[in-house]
Amino acid sequence: MRLVSWNVNGLRAAEKKGFSDIFTSLKADVFALQETKLQEGQIDLEFPDYESHWSYAERKGYSGTAVYARQKPLQVLHGLGVPHLDTEGRICALEFPEFWFVDVYTPNAQNELARIDHRMEWDDAFRDFCKGLEKGTTPLGPDTAQPKPVIMCGDFNVAHEEIDLKNPKSNRGNAGFSDEEREKFTKLLDAGFVDTFRLLNPTEVGAYSWWSYRFNARANNAGWRIDYFLVSKSLADRVRAARIHADLFGSDHCPVSLDIDL
Repeated sequence: MRLVSWNVNGLRAAEKKGFSDIFTSLKADVFALQETKLQEGQIDLEFPDYESHWSYAERKGYSGTAVYARQKPLQVLHGLGVPHLDTEGRICALEFPEFWFVDVYTPNAQNELARIDHRMEWDDAFRDFCKGLEKGTTPLGPDTAQPKPVIMCGDFNVAHEEIDLKNPKSNRGNAGFSDEEREKFTKLLDAGFVDTFRLLNPTEVGAYSWWSYRFNARANNAGWRIDYFLVSKSLADRVRAARIHADLFGSDHCPVSLDIDL
């Protein structure tokens, strides 16, 4: 099974830059999007053999997630179940017979960590949400799903270790590389989830998924790895490939993918 995730930084803009061709070329069984920046009815973009599921932000032109899947899910969740955290369309979670698939667009802590308190609350709630899915509990209440492993992906807005960004020293303490955000990501891994790219590529340097539009960052590969596929530990031995598709353009992020036997 091939799974793909991509922060498209505006789906309508990405579509003008060849999104549909890239979508088709990657041949995903499930394709997750972040930062769609859409409201319902603002785009008609469907693909043969896929059905789509959308989570929209209340604020127009902001945030948003979506998942295209070949298989019909058993159910779809559009939030964490925490009302004040569920206004920005940051979660689209699909239950399949063998696993939960969680598409996430984690809030940015913003300049000078202006939104760090919100981010910390989000990280805790998201971790609890994913562990709940493993146990068979959803925001709809207990006994609405069977316990099963979780595959999560998306823009987590954090570079976990120094190897995950080009300039760690000058970015220490900045949004996306603050001690607080990195510690929360460590807690997510410690809760029983595996970073699939580092599982297969523990020492690879220069592997980034986001580049600033400024300072020729992408041409110079001065980037950050902030887009991930994480899996429940029980699935780790089924991971076959975890790739960063830095050769694919259309956004300030590139797609990342996971091949896994399920």
